[in-house]
Amino acid sequence: MKPLIGLVTGIVFGFLLQKARVLRYDKQVGALRLKDMTIVKFMLAHIMVAMVGIYLLQDMGLVKLSPKATVLGANIFGGLIFGLGWGLVGYCPGTAAGALGEGRVDAVFAMLGMLVGASLFAHTYPWLKATVYTWGVFGKVTLPVVLGVNHWLVIAVLLVLYAGLLRFLERRNL
Repeated sequence: MKPLIGLVTGIVFGFLLQKARVLRYDKQVGALRLKDMTIVKFMLAHIMVAMVGIYLLQDMGLVKLSPKATVLGANIFGGLIFGLGWGLVGYCPGTAAGALGEGRVDAVFAMLGMLVGASLFAHTYPWLKATVYTWGVFGKVTLPVVLGVNHWLVIAVLLVLYAGLLRFLERRNL
């Protein structure tokens, strides 16, 4: 059942990516140049919905959250590599798969780059685990735990901030 749920949610997400036009190369480049915030607005909207949905499911006892440990070295190193790849090919993993589904040939290069990157990661993992993965280890923490407050308070504040940012971007026609 889990693979079927994954397939259906993947198809729905791909459909939403396509409908929001975030698979388009000009939107990707516009986001990288901070000229077109369509992708940022799309991601913020999805983060807001997912944040509420996941915690609601947790409170209903339907899911159990198991956050990964916060490791600053791995996050910074991974973020730099992700950003470099996105800047070079103009796609992130989700949009590359969606663009490939639309028949865009340039997305093949992004997919090949991801395969090469995954292979490099697998081959260097022992070294990364002994070095980068030891830098800034904070364990399994969440913002509500760090602040010592109920998760719904943090969610409410973040929803207001995200909504304000979305409104600001819309007013600036970004």
